[in-house]
Amino acid sequence: MDIEVNYRNKKRYNTAKFPKRQGLFWVWLIWVLSKICLMGKKYKVEKIGMENLKPPYMLLSNHMHFIDFELVAMATTPHRVNNVVNLDGYYRKACLLEWIGAIATRKFTMDLHLVKSIRHVLKKGDVLGMYPEARYSPCGITSYLPDSLGKMIYMNKVPVVVAIHRGNHLYAPFWNFRKKRKVPMHTTLQLLLTSEQIEGMTPAQINKVIEKAFQYDDYQYQKDNGILIKEPYRAEGLHKVLYQCPHCLTESKMASEGAELFCTACGKRWFWEENGNLRALEGETEFSHIPDWFRWEREQVEKQIAAGEYSFEDEVEVYSQPRAWGFVPLGKGKLRHDPENGFVLEGHYRGKDYYIHRQPMQNNSLHVEYDWCFVKPYDCVDISTENDSFYCYPTKQNVITKMAFATEIIYQRTLEAKKAAR
Repeated sequence: MDIEVNYRNKKRYNTAKFPKRQGLFWVWLIWVLSKICLMGKKYKVEKIGMENLKPPYMLLSNHMHFIDFELVAMATTPHRVNNVVNLDGYYRKACLLEWIGAIATRKFTMDLHLVKSIRHVLKKGDVLGMYPEARYSPCGITSYLPDSLGKMIYMNKVPVVVAIHRGNHLYAPFWNFRKKRKVPMHTTLQLLLTSEQIEGMTPAQINKVIEKAFQYDDYQYQKDNGILIKEPYRAEGLHKVLYQCPHCLTESKMASEGAELFCTACGKRWFWEENGNLRALEGETEFSHIPDWFRWEREQVEKQIAAGEYSFEDEVEVYSQPRAWGFVPLGKGKLRHDPENGFVLEGHYRGKDYYIHRQPMQNNSLHVEYDWCFVKPYDCVDISTENDSFYCYPTKQNVITKMAFATEIIYQRTLEAKKAAR
């Protein structure tokens, strides 16, 4: 059982409340501000099969960068949209988010009221905006999609629109979002399922349709469209997702500078060409396509877990977010992660110990940040409960991408084992 943090003020942000209906003033103001923010950028927003579509409907979008919201706003105006937003997005602007109708939640938790809020928005006749991957794509390809998505769509039986952004990751990759690149962006919004189609499907069938529609690869988009990224800093930060050397197999010793990626253990270097290809400066080029390297790393983690060789333990610096208007520095703690126990976070604050335990089935994925502007610009992971969030900064370097892989793999293996035992 969890032992909660000994806060002076025990009041938490209440996510169990229905969102406000977005006023038309906010609809048009968001459109104007989005238009201003997109000035000087090359983008295209294309609607497919939506000619006669009116709310209510669900809009599911992939997630690359904050610019996703601006592009979706350009396509949905003049309709009211209530977006599901993680509580960290409410930091110092909770009132604003509430006014525009955002729905607060904590990532990768069992938020039953979120289901009620979604039904509330759709019954009002508005658009429900959701980013089901629940985080920025770390490598410009499809991230984990929860199985519960099909059940939610089947339960509400309103049309489903899928928005897929291409080029947004290349424009500002999650692992170095502060340095933008000149990349054309293309967003498509497509009516994927009608109410009548949903009526005749099972949740599992709906999930398969959604998964197929959500297949994207920003690096392939670059190659297919002959896009050249000429910025000399284009590879800086890439080692945060490509953390394991495919030459010597050493983990967490990769680094990057300018347009080069290199291993500090064996010295091998790769050059990221303007057309998107990786090229080894000496010897074999193990992976010329960046997502192939990323997927290979996941396979290595899967093998470690299957062999019983995966576990993580480290001292972490912890900041919590029980409320929307600030983070609480909790000092040092200890974070453990393994297939049997899931996540265990232990620490001491204001004279009392706290103990947070998230079992393998309680985290189907993991919220990671590579350069988090709200607290400290370093790698961290967010372990959330239903009423608190703990941002943990490891002492060990370049380990959080592997932890994210492991979280998803452990969840899937545990889920499959439970199904087999029935």
